[in-house]
Amino acid sequence: MRITTGYRASLQSRWLKRGTVNEQQINRYWKRIVDTMNDGLMLVGPKGSILMVNRAFEQLTGYRADEIIGQPCTMLECDACEKMLQDDGRSGCALVLKGQKDLKRSRCMIAKKDGTWLAALKNASVLRDGRGKPLGVVETLTDISEIDRLQETVGQLSRRLHEEGGFCGIMGESPAMLRVIEVVKKAAQSDVPVIIYGESGTGKELVAHAIHQLGPRRKAPFVQFNCAALNTSLCESELFGHVKGAFTGANRHRMGRFEAANGGDIFLDEIGDVPMAIQVKLLRVLEAKQFERVGDNLPILVNVRIISATNKPLKELVAAKKFREDLFFRINVIPIQLPPLRERTADIPLLVSAFIKNLREKTGKPISGLSRQTLELFMAYAWPGNVRELKSALEYAFIIGEKGRIEPDQLPPQVLQTEPQALGPASAYWPMGRKAAAGATPAAQMRATAEKQALVEALRQSGGNQSQAARLLGINRVTVWNRMKKYGIDLKRVLSLSE
Repeated sequence: MRITTGYRASLQSRWLKRGTVNEQQINRYWKRIVDTMNDGLMLVGPKGSILMVNRAFEQLTGYRADEIIGQPCTMLECDACEKMLQDDGRSGCALVLKGQKDLKRSRCMIAKKDGTWLAALKNASVLRDGRGKPLGVVETLTDISEIDRLQETVGQLSRRLHEEGGFCGIMGESPAMLRVIEVVKKAAQSDVPVIIYGESGTGKELVAHAIHQLGPRRKAPFVQFNCAALNTSLCESELFGHVKGAFTGANRHRMGRFEAANGGDIFLDEIGDVPMAIQVKLLRVLEAKQFERVGDNLPILVNVRIISATNKPLKELVAAKKFREDLFFRINVIPIQLPPLRERTADIPLLVSAFIKNLREKTGKPISGLSRQTLELFMAYAWPGNVRELKSALEYAFIIGEKGRIEPDQLPPQVLQTEPQALGPASAYWPMGRKAAAGATPAAQMRATAEKQALVEALRQSGGNQSQAARLLGINRVTVWNRMKKYGIDLKRVLSLSE
């Protein structure tokens, strides 16, 4: 490590006046003192060349001291300094040296030796000798990449607070959802691409989160990106980043989502909307694990697992030449199909119970649950917006209602247009008689309803075979028999309705 004699002398002078150390001690321990710093430290000379760096700087940037000392500080491509460039082309250090502008806790991006970016907070101030003559600029770099990652994680968790409960936020006890949960558990333990199919509002994002949280990359970043509604240029910049000046408006470096997700998982929602030009770059990331930023030709190596999702039939898009066949086969390794809510109505009471509990805590309103007529409407409605629409309907009801149970007149207009008589006997969805239901808690009512409907669906799928129905539900045959007796399920009637 090298340092100018003048800079060392100025520090020595101040310490000697305090009488705490002598010159010999300073010379002996100077390197050790600077290397104990957690922040990167760099001394830049009046002409912009790097005079000294500490060990933390080497660790943060990947450059050894002998590689970078004597080099121009502009090789770090700090966008905070580049914003300060003067018309004559000198670096931003020139302005600091003239005392025109210090950098105080300036957020910036630093180019590391391997080509990746370091998110940092920079402080830069001029150093002067005893006569006031500038000796250079001292800069410190604080790594904030982990802070950025934690802030993103906090934001994701905040958005998912209302989804608490169930399996990693996935709520459902119907056979269809139990099968989904089993696939999710197995997919999480692999490291191959996963694609989640499902209509809008079925919970694709929750499934992606569950795969990340259960997988070996759970301690690494989880980065989300919605591919819809972005043109090719914006999509490319968001995914792969860009360098300053790559296009009009690119006034600073930008780290892309793939680089931010390095070591972890990246969730590409609505991948069916990705422009064809971007599909080529995605294919290269999958096959070669590298990409280039927009406006740069330096390859960046990444290690990420891709989780994608779509509400579009990708096979049809491939046939129509709107989606690359080679990319389809690369991302379609583990497909997970989420059923729409209308195909798992047995889960509606469970979802309603969970959402009402969260809304009650959020609003403070003493709303206990659904009336019998409202539950019938919920079970009959097709829910084109799926679980998201169900939650919105309950939020609407909490705005209109004040206490007690939610009645039909407190529901959104589209739900009220449902014909409840299409359900058949109301007892098929209300497992207890009116007298028993009146004495049960709303949560117990919801759970009993879900339990009965799940059993009915399993018996239909198994053709009345109680042992097979038990395997579908993950219970034993005796429990199936007991529940059939408890809810008065007529097996002949169940089978006749399924024909």
